[in-house]
Amino acid sequence: MVDGHPQGPGPDGPDSEGPGPDGPDSEGPDSEGPDSGASRPGGPGRDGRDPLTAPGAPFAVTTGEDGRRVYAGGPRTLREFVEVTWAYGERPFLVAGDRTYTYGEFFAAACSLARRLTGEYGLRRGDRAVVAMRNHPEWQIAFWAAQLAGLVAVPLNAWWTEAEFAHALGDCRPRVLLVDGERVPRVRAWARAQGVPGVVFHGEAEEGFVRYEDLPAADPALGPPDVEVRPEDDATIIYTSGTTGRPKGAVATHLAQAGAAMNPRYQAAAAALERGEVPGQGPAPVSLTTFPFFHVAAFTSFYSVMAAGGTLVLMRKWDAARALELIHEHRVTHYAGVPTTALQLLDAAGEAGLGTLRHLNTGGAAAPPRLVTRCPGGVEPRNGYGLTETSGGVLAGYGADYRAFPGSVGRPTPVTEVRVAGPDGRALPDGEVGELWLRGQSLVRGYWEDPEATAAAFTPDGWLRTGDLATLHDGRVSIVDRIKDMVIRGGENVYCVEVEAALYAHPDVLDAAVLGVPHPELGEEVAAVVRLREGARAGVADLRAHVGRSLAAFKVPAHVVVQDGPLPRNATGKVLKRDLRAELEGALTAG
Repeated sequence: MVDGHPQGPGPDGPDSEGPGPDGPDSEGPDSEGPDSGASRPGGPGRDGRDPLTAPGAPFAVTTGEDGRRVYAGGPRTLREFVEVTWAYGERPFLVAGDRTYTYGEFFAAACSLARRLTGEYGLRRGDRAVVAMRNHPEWQIAFWAAQLAGLVAVPLNAWWTEAEFAHALGDCRPRVLLVDGERVPRVRAWARAQGVPGVVFHGEAEEGFVRYEDLPAADPALGPPDVEVRPEDDATIIYTSGTTGRPKGAVATHLAQAGAAMNPRYQAAAAALERGEVPGQGPAPVSLTTFPFFHVAAFTSFYSVMAAGGTLVLMRKWDAARALELIHEHRVTHYAGVPTTALQLLDAAGEAGLGTLRHLNTGGAAAPPRLVTRCPGGVEPRNGYGLTETSGGVLAGYGADYRAFPGSVGRPTPVTEVRVAGPDGRALPDGEVGELWLRGQSLVRGYWEDPEATAAAFTPDGWLRTGDLATLHDGRVSIVDRIKDMVIRGGENVYCVEVEAALYAHPDVLDAAVLGVPHPELGEEVAAVVRLREGARAGVADLRAHVGRSLAAFKVPAHVVVQDGPLPRNATGKVLKRDLRAELEGALTAG
């Protein structure tokens, strides 16, 4: 079904309050239709009168022809979005080791590659361009070159195997491959069999692949190719993480991605107002963004940094000690990464603190509530929720509200409608558990050439069935569990996220995952796999007793396996429970 990816709201910075005043047809946040079952977007004005979304305000909202909310102002395509970044000129945009790209250098390089794609390669609007590489600065050049050329960018998971690449390549049928040297051996056979050319970054030229570094130097005076890009055109195909099945290509239009670019800017402006500040004031953000660029969590981060003329500081490989060095070296103000690495960063900081860091943004996986309590004063914790199908974060919690409700993923952006639905699709009252449904500007139009999967995930009137169980309180959403991850023990529902939170609250627990295993009488039984901190002494009985102090007896894991190594996770930090379940069932059978 749909893979959930909690997201963070993205950094503040100059211009983060959004575009200028909008037209007279804009509507406020109360413009939803009758019986929509949607919560009204949260914002600084909890009575619904949000000064950021009022008519003429930077984030005013109107209703599109399809009934979805859209931002009345702001860009309508990603080409429009990126074209304005040239104005940041000599400001540093991408920092990786000793290499820094200014905005001017980045934009000239992206324009030059875009002209090559439309000229020498003869690509036209709607053709697919695969981008597959680790977080090199050139990933951004390749992605934005595709947008400037009117192509459909297809960011692929850099850690896939050759077989996984072959499946996605055969599915989306690109006309060019923009890859780094590490990826060439995994795509070479497919490219040669299909006669598809490629550009290799940080690698060597070979048959079918030209070396990017050997291309002519970019001429900043030439600009992008003369290509018409329309809001309704496809902008991206991003494949789901595949933790619940084979990856599917989620297709987002330019209008959807433009909405995704506006969403974190709204959340940043709302957070500033809640702190009593004027949105858009202060220095540009410097973000240590550790999400892989192919993941939508990274999109939420780099969209907001680019809109504010900020800087992305990149890491080749995660290392908490090195991250602290980069924070001090580059005066980093924002961290963006999965909860696991955020906790490691806090551990590494210790008494010395986090230096210039002022915002700790987490996404990609559920954040344990203790992350908030560990966040020091002066550092604002942020959390949120989004999916591949929402093109990034659409819910966010921050500041005092997040500290007060650490189990929540926050409130929706102005263009995102929320419904907690019962089996019949109708909205449930506050506090009741149901499936989270979403609708809004940033949602994808469906899955690439897969009408059956599209019909299963989306209702005819545009609501996305997320596959996540949630509750709603005063417009604030809390994720209870994945529908498929919920354990039904003897007729009782056990939400894995709740049990995991209880385990994380134990001081000896470093990592934990809860899942169901077969039971001959109860149907399923609760099991947990736990990794302890170095030198910890807690035993299985201690961990079970700890959970039993806060949860009912039927929720206490009947089986607890303590392992030394890390839990299996995908590239975005999400635990691969299907792999863990197979290992766990094998261990229990052997035992």
